[in-house]
Amino acid sequence: MNQFGFPILSIMIAVPLAAALVALFTDASKARWIALAATLVDFALGILLWANYDIGGAQWQFVENVPVFGRFAWAMGIDGIALMLIMLSVFLMPICILASWESIQKRVPEYMAAFLLMETLMIGVFSAQDLFLFYIFFEAGLIPMYLIIGIWGGAERIYASYKFFLYTLLGSVLMLVAMLWMAREAGTTDIPTLMAHDFPVQAQTWLFLAFFASFAVKMPMWPVHTWLPDAHVQAPTAGSVILAGVLLKMGGYGFLRFSLPMFPEASAHLVWLVFGLSMIAVVYTSLVALVQSDMKKLIAYSSVAHMAFVTIGLFAFNRQGIEGALIVMLSHGLVSAALFLCVGVLYDRLHTREISRYGGISNNMPRYALLFMLFTMASVGLPGTSGFVGEFLALIGAYNASTWVAAVATTGIILGAAYMLYLYRRIAFGVLDKPDVAAMTDISAREMLLLAPIAAVVLWMGIYPESFLAPMRADVGTLLARIERARPEGDSMLTAGKPVPAAAHVEAQH
Repeated sequence: MNQFGFPILSIMIAVPLAAALVALFTDASKARWIALAATLVDFALGILLWANYDIGGAQWQFVENVPVFGRFAWAMGIDGIALMLIMLSVFLMPICILASWESIQKRVPEYMAAFLLMETLMIGVFSAQDLFLFYIFFEAGLIPMYLIIGIWGGAERIYASYKFFLYTLLGSVLMLVAMLWMAREAGTTDIPTLMAHDFPVQAQTWLFLAFFASFAVKMPMWPVHTWLPDAHVQAPTAGSVILAGVLLKMGGYGFLRFSLPMFPEASAHLVWLVFGLSMIAVVYTSLVALVQSDMKKLIAYSSVAHMAFVTIGLFAFNRQGIEGALIVMLSHGLVSAALFLCVGVLYDRLHTREISRYGGISNNMPRYALLFMLFTMASVGLPGTSGFVGEFLALIGAYNASTWVAAVATTGIILGAAYMLYLYRRIAFGVLDKPDVAAMTDISAREMLLLAPIAAVVLWMGIYPESFLAPMRADVGTLLARIERARPEGDSMLTAGKPVPAAAHVEAQH
């Protein structure tokens, strides 16, 4: 079902791609304006997409399907989950361009082209409906990010970019092998058809593990998370924003789109693996964050802990857990992006991310301190912010599945409050005794333009989360019905807790 007479998803993919080609052959000043214009056009198209999305209508909307060759087709289409992740991408992109306006001075046309290419590939990942088209977009997203870290990153940028590239590529090789087998077995590469296809139970475990290898690295899950702190620390500010804001969400999207609906029996049998790794991640990475001296590294480790809430929620196999995981993905995309921007504001003034170099900046940067406080509280999960809604729902879902998992996950929230408030206290409060810190100016109009829209959406999601949950609710119901149907009669989904009657949650909402 396509509500428009024109292929809006293809246009959203083409606009930044065309702008990237143009930007490459202009000077620095024009490249900045071209990139900003293209990302704002895509944001406007995204709003048009959301406004015309029919909640309660067909599962797949804005569908385009053009055969290319053989089985391969240019197949596009979104459900409510993909819609929200596309909105997150197009919302953050103009902010990334503005964040790089003054801080990036070398090879500006190439830098802007890399970001525009990244936007093309992100929208492609969330809207592709062909297995191999998804794979192309999913893997190609590595290339611009690799270049952004490797060319415009910090002193250790080459090491960080290679580590990022190799980790994420190696995980995805197994996924490609699994996709080839699935296409042969099912006789189609159409993702909606495969989501309803019943693969042999014995094959599902191997398929699940092959996809898990890729998505676990992308999330990133413990212990394959070690590339993330290095990548964040070395990446330029806007690179960290898009890496934390959108690229990590591709792993969660992969679990929702492939692992749970296509391999439901394997998902149920291997839930102990996901819960085990997630519980370790919540506690371990929170403790590691607590002892960091570099601001970016602290926020990077907090990202691993927050993404563990996503996997716990998804594999709780109930409505609250899955909806909570989705809100955590959206909320973390906004809040971590904002925190990295806040670090970038300080870095632009003092050129260091060492926490010990700061202190007492609430005296001379009150506007900055206020915004930083809001994002710190959202990261901690203060009621009234987006962080609370997602973590609360995910914990309810986890509790319904296993009280032990919920108990361990709750310690992550307590530790999260410890490291974030400790960070804030050391930067914003105390005596302003360092002359170079005292000389720093409060945030400029451009920087306010970066942070204020994110602050508004964080509060909007915290106060009225229904705006974001409504488009996704029917898709969560469809997913739960699929998991329930595939589950053997009388089989408990979880070995470590009460059986979860997923169908009961579906009926409760309808």
